[in-house]
Amino acid sequence: MPRGAGKKREREYEELKEKFHQLGRYKGREEEVAARIVNKQRAQSGETKGAKEEDKLGKSPDRDLPIKGYDHLTVDQVVKRLDSISFKELELVKSYEVEHKNRKTLIEQLDKRL
Repeated sequence: MPRGAGKKREREYEELKEKFHQLGRYKGREEEVAARIVNKQRAQSGETKGAKEEDKLGKSPDRDLPIKGYDHLTVDQVVKRLDSISFKELELVKSYEVEHKNRKTLIEQLDKRL
C-alpha cells in the first residue's frame, strides 16, 4: 500500500489480498489487484495526495455545493444535512450526485424532498 493510506484502507487491502488468494483469483497478482482496487477507492473518496491538493486549492468538484465536504460523506451523513438546505440547493445536490457518485438511495431521498 502507498504511503498515506489509513488503517481502514490497509485492512481492506489485506482482506482483498487474502480473499483473492483463498479463491485462487489473480494467481501471482493478488497484491497488485488488491492495491489497485483500494487505490481506486481512495481516489474516488478524495483520499489521495492529488485530491487533497485540489481541496486545498479550492478546485475540488464539490466546492460549489451547499454541503461542506460532500464527496467525503456517506449517504446517511448527507441525508442528515438535507433538511437544512433550500429547494434550489437540493436540485444542485441531486444533479451533482447523478453526475458523480449516482448513489441510488441518496437520489431517492433527494427525490422525496423535491
